[in-house]
Amino acid sequence: MFEKTPKQFYYFLAAFFVLNLVQSSFTELIFDEAYYWYYSQNMAWGYFDHPPMVALLIKISGLIFNGELGVRFMSCVISTVNLVLLWLLIDKPEKNGYIPHFFLLVFSMTLLNAYGFFTLPDTPLLFFTSCFLLSYKHFLKAEKITTAIVLGICMAALMYSKYHAVLVILFVLLSNLKLVKNRYAWLSVLVALICYVPHFYWLYENDFVSIKYHLYERPNDAYSFEKYTLGFFVNLIAIFGLTFPFIYYALYKTKSKDLFNKALLYLVYGVILFFFISSFNRRVQTQWIIVICIPLVVIVYNYMLGHKSVLKWIIRLGIVNAVLILYLRLGLVHQPLLFNFYYESHGNKVWVNEIHEEVGDIPVVFENSYRNAPMYEFYSGGIPTFSLNNVMYRKNQYSIDNSEERVRGKKVAYLSKYINDNTFSYTKPDGWVYKGKYIPEFNSYRKLECILEEESVSLGSSGYHLKIVNPYDVDIELSKLKFSIAYLSPYKNTLSLKPVTPTPLEKGMEILSKKDTTDFSLEIPDYNQEKVGYIRVVISENGLYPGLNGKPIPVH
Repeated sequence: MFEKTPKQFYYFLAAFFVLNLVQSSFTELIFDEAYYWYYSQNMAWGYFDHPPMVALLIKISGLIFNGELGVRFMSCVISTVNLVLLWLLIDKPEKNGYIPHFFLLVFSMTLLNAYGFFTLPDTPLLFFTSCFLLSYKHFLKAEKITTAIVLGICMAALMYSKYHAVLVILFVLLSNLKLVKNRYAWLSVLVALICYVPHFYWLYENDFVSIKYHLYERPNDAYSFEKYTLGFFVNLIAIFGLTFPFIYYALYKTKSKDLFNKALLYLVYGVILFFFISSFNRRVQTQWIIVICIPLVVIVYNYMLGHKSVLKWIIRLGIVNAVLILYLRLGLVHQPLLFNFYYESHGNKVWVNEIHEEVGDIPVVFENSYRNAPMYEFYSGGIPTFSLNNVMYRKNQYSIDNSEERVRGKKVAYLSKYINDNTFSYTKPDGWVYKGKYIPEFNSYRKLECILEEESVSLGSSGYHLKIVNPYDVDIELSKLKFSIAYLSPYKNTLSLKPVTPTPLEKGMEILSKKDTTDFSLEIPDYNQEKVGYIRVVISENGLYPGLNGKPIPVH
């Protein structure tokens, strides 16, 4: 296998690895990386948005290096190994004569290039997709216990990377329905499920918070062809850049001559079709479709080897892609190369240092920013932060972990766009303004939960049964709380708030008892019913903007 690979392959591989190491060291973190770094500070079997694989990669990186490389080192490693796996997926013996062409094809794919050093959930997703396909290829050649177990482990690793991985497994299964009757295939499924039990248990312990958010609670907008469906097709072009016509031409011309090749085609067409249909419901983010790059590297490279005219054009356009990508990668490090464009990797150390000089070493609370909070904590050397999520935002990891307790009762710097009595402010080079003030003794209760017994409500009606769950270890005085009804659009975006005063069912009730549930009667004020699709009950504590205490309830 490896003994037949020319040394030239390893020279290119080493260059790819070193380039990504250097890029990782000199490029500041982007916001999502900082958020996943925050995950890694408290290892768990799951997190609000994603399974734990990305946190594990960062944790391992942090044991070896500090700074940005302490976040990205394992991404550099697995993206390099991924190239080896892709090479092994290609059977044609003539491939050894076209090694530079292979590396140029991969390097010219924009997001596949970027995930060579960025540490995001898609980084392990891409790697374990290759692992899964290679293990499936060996399984097809030899159906036995060992190949079945390896295949099951790869499926579990895929699912630990990102929930989208279920599409990879599903479309490979659909390409070979005889697997349903294959006992070794069922053994693979059993192994995968056993490996995934810890995450299933984490989901159960956390009330399936990730599933509920992604499927039911995530805000949306009205359908727009330009933003959704046209945007989806733009993404299909963007992930390949200038080579896209020949990439998709090679895909179109490739036929399923065996089960493995059929699996590659089903995976590409299946993911494209799935997200095309999804584009009629919500905006499809570019990285959601990036998994098609893995089978397409194999499909396109095989086609290139047999069709020299296509090879010639992909190489020509691939060189242009590669040059542009290298320039943009330099721009990630040195912003002036991008003229007036500021990316997420620009200026984070500067704004963190500016705010740190203003507020000192006290904790910082960012309202509605799971992006700024971990970025500040990373570049300030570990000063505690918290994202206070209100009704105009969404829940995230800060909504379910113990970060609230790190700032409770302490003097904090509070940064928010919702305050007008700020005592300091800072404007980033990209124009974003931070307004801040000091709170001598910060107390929030964002984990108070409002539960309406009714499955739907009518506006302008009363007599609803409201339960308020206090999960904290302290009693909370009702006088410190203010209740509101948040009116949401049919797409679950907050339109407006109206204050309400729930009536305790037990007379004389003045506190929410610790670790207990208190019952109230609630009246829901009227509102423009044509605009409202849902309501949620929310709570403001100690003068803070109301939180996300209740789930969206349909209005009938």
